[in-house]
Amino acid sequence: QVQLVESGGGLVQAGDSLRLSCAASGRTFSRSAMGWFRQTPGKEREFVAAVNWNSASTYYADSVKGRFTISKDNAKNTVYLQMNSLKPEDTAVYYCAARRFGTYWASALNVYDYWGQGTQVTVFS
Repeated sequence: QVQLVESGGGLVQAGDSLRLSCAASGRTFSRSAMGWFRQTPGKEREFVAAVNWNSASTYYADSVKGRFTISKDNAKNTVYLQMNSLKPEDTAVYYCAARRFGTYWASALNVYDYWGQGTQVTVFS
């Protein structure tokens, strides 16, 4: 059974940093693109960042560009999201996602086949 398990969320002050991790099990994602999305109550899940299978290429939402960094460790079957200079508007549940076969990053939700349960990030001012 494939599982993606996020960790690293928490309550932080504006300007602080957090590092989210997403550990995959049940199959290897060394040849798969992975991404991070977020969702707040009453809103649709939105794209945050994505990385291709070998970390050679990444893509970010404009709202996080320059502050967040996505990375992938194929040896650990894990994807990370380093979040710096956090803002209250970054408050959301953060989800990691993985493509079954796709090697290149994508921002559309429907191309991802596996999803984690999410981790809460709350940023107060």
